[in-house]
Amino acid sequence: MPAAPKPVIPYPALVTAAKGDACVDVVLTAKHGDPASVVVVIGLVFSCYGQVMTTSDLANFGEGASEGMKQTFDLTAPLQATYALGSHSMWIERATGSPKDHDDRTFTFEIACTVLKKGAACWMTMAADMASLKDFEQATVSLDGETPAALVPSNVVLTNKP
Repeated sequence: MPAAPKPVIPYPALVTAAKGDACVDVVLTAKHGDPASVVVVIGLVFSCYGQVMTTSDLANFGEGASEGMKQTFDLTAPLQATYALGSHSMWIERATGSPKDHDDRTFTFEIACTVLKKGAACWMTMAADMASLKDFEQATVSLDGETPAALVPSNVVLTNKP
């Protein structure tokens, strides 16, 4: 008996995205103030995802996480940059915007992502004011056991999204 033909997947990229979504873990959620500033940290473990990412995948991973935010928020004027934090490459995007159901409130949205030894991670904020954005950027992180450093060094320059 001949083998059954392999099913044709009309949108193979969506299968990979769905697989990635199933492996994303919310590591931290914090909220403070009124209106509230929010910080969320997500992780993607490679053993769950089934493949390892490299630095060359970082921009696509970060932009995918940023696109996910657009389902809930109206974002404008995105700025991006890449920088090094210890031995790790980082990708960052900042935009202004509002929750879709509260367009009267404006926030600064920022997401910083990196590839680690066993997974990838993104730190995201919805900052209600500049003090909250600064607190987010100056939060100390240690990546794969390296010396702790500010998540976003003060010398990072964001430019218009290409």
